[in-house]
Amino acid sequence: QLQLVESGGGLVQPGGSLRLSCAASGFTSDYYAIAWFRQAPGKEREGVSCYTIRDDSTYYTDSVKGRFAISRDKANSTLYLQMNSLRPEDTAVYYCAASNMVPCTHYRGNYNTTLDRYGYWGQGAQVTVSS
Repeated sequence: QLQLVESGGGLVQPGGSLRLSCAASGFTSDYYAIAWFRQAPGKEREGVSCYTIRDDSTYYTDSVKGRFAISRDKANSTLYLQMNSLRPEDTAVYYCAASNMVPCTHYRGNYNTTLDRYGYWGQGAQVTVSS
């Protein structure tokens, strides 16, 4: 059974950086995609960035392009999200999720998905961007 554990959240000033980690135990080649989502207070959970296992392709939602970078350490089964130039609107709980149904889906180059494609979720990590 796949288990996902996020770490690295915290409080940062606008313009600062944070790196989130997602340790995946029980991860196998049966999974197609692993991704980061976030949920701000009073808003729906949204996909932020996705990593397709088969070909290492990556995708981002438009609002984080050029600021966030997703990467994967295959040897340690860990997914990362490097977040730079953080803004107050990036404040949210960030979740790691995995799909054994589909690879990353996108529309016109932007990460685009629905939550029901992901059956495995971490517990979340709070990121607060505030001065």
